[in-house]
Amino acid sequence: MKVIKNYLYNATYQLIAIIVPLITAPYVSRVLHAGGIGINAYTNSVIQYFILFAQFGVSLYGSKQIATVRNNKTFLSRNFWEIQIFKLITTTIATIGTIIFIFLYRKYTLYFFIQLINVIAVLFDISWFFSGLEQFKTIVVRNTIVRLLSVFLVFSLIKNSKQTGIYIFILAISSLIGNLTLWPYLRGKITFVKFKNLNFTKHFIPSLSLFIPTIATTIYMQLNKTMLGAFSGIKYAGYYYNSDQLIRAVLSLATSLGTVMLPHVAAAYANGDQGKVNRLLINSFDSLSLVCMPMFLGMAAISTKLGPYFYGDGFSIVGKVMLMESPIIIFIAWNNTIGNQFLIPTGMNSIFTKSVVYGAVFNIIANIPMIYFFNIYGAMLVTDASEAFVAIYQLISIRNIVPLKKLFVNIPKYFMASIIMFIPVFTLNNYLPATIIFLIFEIIVGLGIYIITICVLRPSSVNILIDLINRKDDKK
Repeated sequence: MKVIKNYLYNATYQLIAIIVPLITAPYVSRVLHAGGIGINAYTNSVIQYFILFAQFGVSLYGSKQIATVRNNKTFLSRNFWEIQIFKLITTTIATIGTIIFIFLYRKYTLYFFIQLINVIAVLFDISWFFSGLEQFKTIVVRNTIVRLLSVFLVFSLIKNSKQTGIYIFILAISSLIGNLTLWPYLRGKITFVKFKNLNFTKHFIPSLSLFIPTIATTIYMQLNKTMLGAFSGIKYAGYYYNSDQLIRAVLSLATSLGTVMLPHVAAAYANGDQGKVNRLLINSFDSLSLVCMPMFLGMAAISTKLGPYFYGDGFSIVGKVMLMESPIIIFIAWNNTIGNQFLIPTGMNSIFTKSVVYGAVFNIIANIPMIYFFNIYGAMLVTDASEAFVAIYQLISIRNIVPLKKLFVNIPKYFMASIIMFIPVFTLNNYLPATIIFLIFEIIVGLGIYIITICVLRPSSVNILIDLINRKDDKK
């Protein structure tokens, strides 16, 4: 029950983090146009590499580390301050590196300096601490208030295409303020530790082991926007960014479960309960497949009308790009489940590292000719292939630890139900006008068809759910 509760809290947090920009996206796209959106997408994609160094794998490592010592306040306090000092060093280096880059690059200087706030904000991000304690409510409540304030500021201050800098500033400062508001909640949870009793260097190697795969992940998440902005023009980076925003809003439901399960699995593994670890993986993989398979084909079915309707007439290309990008919903759900919920908490970092490094190398090599010949469509195909590659590599790597048959036992039924849903929704989407009423109607129709089909096909997950309901009724 605690896992479900934390999942709902973290799913809410992830949704807020992505949906808040989506609330403003239709308005901002129409005011700033493709050029302004492209400038934000391009400069942010570059700044993400410096943010990556500032974080240095702490988001995953810190959560795991805190989860293992959370019952001992002395160790908890010591680990917190050691990791924070370590982050102070990495963030300082990243900030200096960003400034040097800005002066050397000499393009979009003002926008890059505003984006620098995002690098500095990393130092004050302690969400990993509360994640390790499985206290997701604290994160959600504080960040919800701050992000809603950012929505108000965007609608109040952004009035014309010359205010791209103000828009970027609002996004960056809201991230910084959101991180700062978590600090008062540390009271009572940790104590101050004398500097001489701290050994922050010991966190370098384990953080590095997670930093390397994070580099790779960031490369194939950001490189497409960077290369499109450099080779094809700023507006194409904006098209890619807009498509990615909507797809990852859906994905946030899947990735949030990984954040919740990591400390839970880490605790089970620390107690030597490998059987429980495997069961958690199988259940998570099956549950996410049940949800993400229809998300993938449902998004594909409505994307061609949703993209231009959401962002405006100048973004008709976004709908086609979203259609191509939708497969990553299922691929990322799978590699997030295996990587964040199994490989990392059980210490199999090398497998996780290899999977994302190989995926990044493939992404870099394939991007150059694909973007050159096929522009944004080539970039999107490479994105799909890279995520599929990572998922397949991870599955092959764990085949002797967790039987793949148990992971995929219900996948054919989920896929069949999703295809049966896709055909009528895609047909409706082609014939009905693009209005919010008809889009909602299509989603409701699709959801209804999927649920009915799943009930007819009766995968084992449905039987488990029915058994749980019957048990509750028996207790009453």
